[in-house]
Amino acid sequence: MGFQVITLTDAAASRINEIVANKGEDALGIRVSIKKGGCAGMEYAVDLVTSENANDKDDFVEHAGAKVWVDPAAALYLLGTQMDFEVTKLRTGFVFNNPNESSACGCGESVELKAADLAELARAREAAAH
Repeated sequence: MGFQVITLTDAAASRINEIVANKGEDALGIRVSIKKGGCAGMEYAVDLVTSENANDKDDFVEHAGAKVWVDPAAALYLLGTQMDFEVTKLRTGFVFNNPNESSACGCGESVELKAADLAELARAREAAAH
């Protein structure tokens, strides 16, 4: 297994597989990115990936059949993140356990992120290549 910017829990993989199965045969997986917004400054974005919009430049992660593309512009902010899926009384959705979060807003919809160490990213990719 090569270098992975993020990892998936079994619950996240299961939910991704459900989403893909419900979207038809053109659906391949999901793309995770970061966008500006919310009261803390940044938000995680999860979008459907189809055969038409799959991007070879994205980092690719696969776990238990679930396929996730990660926007390269978000890689430094997502390095070391574990993507989970949880169902609680108050919300149901993907949860990102991200060591690069420096703070989050009270509503939980947006976060403040710091970039991971670029040297750490380069070392991880180099180690995975060998």
